Amino acid sequence: MRKLLFILLTLLLPLSANVAATNVNKIDPPCWFTGMKNPELQLMVYGEGIKSSNVSINYPGVNISSVVQLDSPNYLLIYLHLDKDVKPGKFPITFTQGKKKIVKEYELKARAKKGSEHKGFDASDALYLLMPDRFANGKTDNDQIAGLSSYKVDRNDPNARHGGDLAGIEKHLGYFSDLGVTALWFTPVLENNMSGGSYHGYATTDYYKVDPRFGTNEEYKNLIDEAHQKGLKIVMDMIFNHCGVEHVWIKDMPSKDWFNNPDHEKNFVQTSFKLTPHVDPYASQYDFNQMNDGWFVTAMPDLNQRNPYVYRYLVQNSFWWIEYAGIDGIRMDTYPYADYDAMSNWMKELNDEYPNYNTVGETWVTEPAYTAWWQKDSKLSAPKNSNLKTVMDFSFFERINIAKYEQTETWTKGLDRIYNNFAYDFLYPNSLSVLAFIENHDTDRFLGEGDNLPMLKQASTLLLTTRRIPQLYYGTEIMMNGVKHGSDGYVRKDFPGGWADDKQNAFSPDGRSKIQEECYNFYKTLLNWRKNNAVIAKGNMIQFMVQNGVYVYARQYEGKTVLVMLNGTDSDTTILLKPYKEVLKESKQGKDVVSGQTVYFDKDSFKMTPRESLVIEL
Repeated sequence: MRKLLFILLTLLLPLSANVAATNVNKIDPPCWFTGMKNPELQLMVYGEGIKSSNVSINYPGVNISSVVQLDSPNYLLIYLHLDKDVKPGKFPITFTQGKKKIVKEYELKARAKKGSEHKGFDASDALYLLMPDRFANGKTDNDQIAGLSSYKVDRNDPNARHGGDLAGIEKHLGYFSDLGVTALWFTPVLENNMSGGSYHGYATTDYYKVDPRFGTNEEYKNLIDEAHQKGLKIVMDMIFNHCGVEHVWIKDMPSKDWFNNPDHEKNFVQTSFKLTPHVDPYASQYDFNQMNDGWFVTAMPDLNQRNPYVYRYLVQNSFWWIEYAGIDGIRMDTYPYADYDAMSNWMKELNDEYPNYNTVGETWVTEPAYTAWWQKDSKLSAPKNSNLKTVMDFSFFERINIAKYEQTETWTKGLDRIYNNFAYDFLYPNSLSVLAFIENHDTDRFLGEGDNLPMLKQASTLLLTTRRIPQLYYGTEIMMNGVKHGSDGYVRKDFPGGWADDKQNAFSPDGRSKIQEECYNFYKTLLNWRKNNAVIAKGNMIQFMVQNGVYVYARQYEGKTVLVMLNGTDSDTTILLKPYKEVLKESKQGKDVVSGQTVYFDKDSFKMTPRESLVIEL
């Protein structure tokens, strides 16, 4: 009997050794903050065999609410309750397994400011979207880093990493201030330790770590501090829908339901990319599930936000970056692909903690009714409420890009499309909180492969003067162009001058061609005029139907009027002024913001040159 018992114990010992905790590799979030409205804190602990540990904490104001064991032996969730008056400080977390103890220090930090003091972006801002890898290379020693998944830095390959980083962006903060933009939106900066390099950033492998090829967490925070000193806000691109396939969660899945369709190797399910089931009253459950739970691509596993532990992890991550780095807004990628209820709850929590903050969601459908359905307090989705303050105007994007191809003698059809786009603003609970753009990192450049500056000026005049939050795409101010041709890399070219060996430096007036300088000065003039301009940020809008190819609208606020006139034709055009008397009133002249010239309305008609764009202060 003793011999049999000895044999059994001998067999069991190696098994016990395999599940015994050897170390705590990671705790997320890496620190937390006192004074948050929600007193609960989820700690996700990762380490070999950590699941079977007993946990103890001895710190005034911190109590363990529960400990959750997941399917994998290498995760443990600790839920803490933080008293309202808990003090900032460091405390030990002890993990005990039999006689073995592992002690990890954890820190509660004081908040830099109250939640209500975090101010988001709004219609007074102009956002500038850039891709860190393609903008400027400030440090060459982080281009090729050993230990990361295989990748190459090759500027001749549109799909490879090119070496741009946070240091390069920080080096050119003065450029943004001079241009007149007020907020910078970077495509994701978090670690994408993926084979091939994932330069675009949309395949996260660590939600709490800046990709080392871009810099460090501290460098990101310092960049934001420097931007704030120059009056620039920073918008962080986040992705709750999916992560990267090289994330530890895929290699060692915390629980069977951590992802949607987790059996991806045997039965891969891709999303349909059809977002209408959210609003379609006749949608089948099959279509809804495929859209909602299918993976974006094989390299981007679909996270299950219905899992309460996944949900809490993601919510805390967004709060952590606001508190730690001081980001001024969030752009949420692939918004409708994630679980509606979870995202709605996240937005409610965020709005409660940060009432003056803002998040914009990517809702890529080109019908205004669809976009409006997603905005906070929309009657179209009631009794549901997304709680999402800002949505993206893909309708405006589509119509203005169709219009540029409809350059008939009168261009009436194209401008009518734009007129009609704004006619549907009655659908939005808040049309001032809709983000508009003419191009972005996922689309062809507005100029295509051409250089039609008058057309670009006209589109950008619309973008920067209507009732929208405008978003520019890097390089448009120097007429960067490009068409995908099967690769997004062709519309994500390097900004000329961002690399030491560039032959052209478009950051400097001396490095810009004559037409590029004209374009840059157009944007600089209009953007700087737009700053702190209450008429544009808050004013109402009166638009007039297109006449003889001319589209006219006015912005008005507290007795001030700005009149915008766009001649969409390729010829001199004369229009009668009688239709505009309700905004012109007794005004006989005004000043064109861009040219600085006086414009006269002392006759019954008004002449405009081909493709002329006027922004007139009456």
